[in-house]
Amino acid sequence: MSLNKFSKTLTQEITNPAAKAMLYGIGLTSEDMQKAQIGIASTGYEGNPCNMHLNGLSVHVKKGIQENGMVGLIFHTIGVSDGMTNGNDGMSYSLPSRDIIADSIENVVGAQWYDGVIAVVGCDKNMPGAMMALARLNRPGMLVYGGTIKSGLYKGEKLDIVSAFEALGKKFAGNISDEDYEGVIRNSIPGPGACGGMYTANTMASSMEAMGLVLPNSSTYPATHEGKKEECLAIGAAMKVLLEKNICPRDIMTRHAFENAMTVVMALGGSTNAVLHYLAIAHSAGIKFTLKDIQDISDRTPLLADLKPSGKYYMEDVLAIGGMPAILKYLWQEGFLHGECLTVTGKTMAENLADAPDLNFETQKIIYPVATPIKATGHLQILYGNLATEGAVAKITGKEGERFEGTAKVCEREEEVIEFISKGEIKPGHVVVIRNEGPKGGPGMPEMLKPTSALMGAGLGNSVAMITDGRFSGGTHGFVVGHVTPEAQEGGNIGLVKDGDKITIDAVDNQIILHVSDEELAERRKLWKPLVSEHTSGVLRKYIKNVSSASLGCVTDL
Repeated sequence: MSLNKFSKTLTQEITNPAAKAMLYGIGLTSEDMQKAQIGIASTGYEGNPCNMHLNGLSVHVKKGIQENGMVGLIFHTIGVSDGMTNGNDGMSYSLPSRDIIADSIENVVGAQWYDGVIAVVGCDKNMPGAMMALARLNRPGMLVYGGTIKSGLYKGEKLDIVSAFEALGKKFAGNISDEDYEGVIRNSIPGPGACGGMYTANTMASSMEAMGLVLPNSSTYPATHEGKKEECLAIGAAMKVLLEKNICPRDIMTRHAFENAMTVVMALGGSTNAVLHYLAIAHSAGIKFTLKDIQDISDRTPLLADLKPSGKYYMEDVLAIGGMPAILKYLWQEGFLHGECLTVTGKTMAENLADAPDLNFETQKIIYPVATPIKATGHLQILYGNLATEGAVAKITGKEGERFEGTAKVCEREEEVIEFISKGEIKPGHVVVIRNEGPKGGPGMPEMLKPTSALMGAGLGNSVAMITDGRFSGGTHGFVVGHVTPEAQEGGNIGLVKDGDKITIDAVDNQIILHVSDEELAERRKLWKPLVSEHTSGVLRKYIKNVSSASLGCVTDL
């Protein structure tokens, strides 16, 4: 079987001599013209710890490809640092970057006729963007996760990116000295790798291993671990198997594979962003997958992992207990995963896990047994009510309680929360309402990690709830509800809330209720006007015009 199914258009067809000439120009030989060409999409760039090492990993991937008789060609796509843009206007560009990544990988691979594609990914939007591209292209391909960061250390305390955000709240509350404030900031990020808890990057990495799109342990190896280099070199042999068997992403990205991915998100206490991303990835893969499906998975999946942000362990700690394969094996043995699903090894999930180590519940305390879970059902709950007629996503681990009733403290934008915290205007019992931060209103549906972390640092995390039409970071913890749809900019009732309104958030009956009559809301609506966007051109204007609701995954190609 010919492995150069696509690239032979440029290397073999007599009508494309210029293409062949250019390939000779980049250094390919006559022998290379008979080989499969694999595009290696690196999301590496120097400006972000999550991505700073990915160009180097891509070189190892290329070496493995070449050693297995194929031509590896590295190209690049963009990235945005969620950690650096959180809490400022740069965050408006984060979610749009997901779709730009998907578009650019699809564009390059389609234009250059590559026979397969490998995406080397690190930060939050890299992974779903690359997965969307693989699903659209449906050519043999896989991903390589750049790996988690090591924890920082200051005065005997382990730190990560959330430590830096929470230090701001402590500063507002007068609970940290200037020296320690600076010490936390200087020591939170010790080097390369994605944010260290079960935040969005590690959530997506773990779940895409459950989906079968990476080699076993890809989500486990820290960025600086020797196993990460070995994984990259092993990609070549795996890629050859995919080409020989013509295993394509949509053969792997089945309905059951999506269920496996979201089951792992629930079991590990993963990010609310996974909801948004898997809706979008499913759209690209042609799989019907809805908020109801996600709620069904949450209803039947216990929360088992004591990982940051709600727990105490980091992703770097998972390697010592057998890595993600040990966790997947346990979930499979307990009947939570579909073992028949195909993976990029060319084997099924069950075959991959046959020799994986077993979790030892006597020696490790990161993963709880199914019999005694942290929470009997998933921490991600889909809520509905007059505040979210099309749905909202709550992150409730159970430690916050499962019901909150309070009075609204309205913030027209994220920046007002920080102002109100610094002035002491947010009090216990408040439901902080942050609106005009949706996919169109934000624009780009910014994450609210800065305000949630500031609340935690100010000691209000257990006495205040927060709802928003924006998103929350995987690093967020507390009683929070995001993805409120319709968003304020589209006329959603969140845009009609006033200070002092009573709000009930119920994660047992899955409701979010604004205790204001329909008649009163109708009167308020007469006075309501959408914000006039300042973005009249460029990428954010394009995004505002094309993006769908968060309840549909914020896709831009409907």
